[in-house]
Amino acid sequence: MLRNMNSRHSKVTDWGLSHLVIGRSSTVLDVGCGGGRTIAKLAALTDAKVFGVDYSAASIAVSSKFNRRLIESGRVEIRQASVSKLPFANDTFDLITAVEAHFWWPNLSDDTREVFRVLNAGGRFLIIAEVYRGSMVRNARLVEKHLPKAGLKLMTIDEHRALLQEVGFREIEIDAVSERGWICCNSVKPGK
Repeated sequence: MLRNMNSRHSKVTDWGLSHLVIGRSSTVLDVGCGGGRTIAKLAALTDAKVFGVDYSAASIAVSSKFNRRLIESGRVEIRQASVSKLPFANDTFDLITAVEAHFWWPNLSDDTREVFRVLNAGGRFLIIAEVYRGSMVRNARLVEKHLPKAGLKLMTIDEHRALLQEVGFREIEIDAVSERGWICCNSVKPGK
């Protein structure tokens, strides 16, 4: 399943990452790294170390195998951890990504605050997903119908914006492709 996710989410990840310019010295964290393909994509865009976290031991194993050479070279580090308690100091990263992950977080507001905590002032938080509440694609409507069973917390575009504002993010830009169900939320931690 994780290897399938690497393939299936590749196009939406590329689309989402196209919404920003990553500096060659940017420190990066991918929260919910899953099968590890996003980590490899991020490592190709920066010379700094890229970190990945996921709460699932299976995800850590697959992601570590997928990025074995980058880990061996010291460019990538992957840890098992929850977004609810990230194992990093305050103000550590220039960019944090969450690809197909945020709607699974246990407490969306608190967990987004935890992301905010480890992000540098002036750093960016990028949410990328291929389903959101209110999109026009069939799978989004099916997911919405089965939300209680699936455990997903789908949000509308306005709810994404409100969450990011509530936590303290600014310069919030949201791009959505309704007919595909894709959403990208690009926001900045103020202070720089």
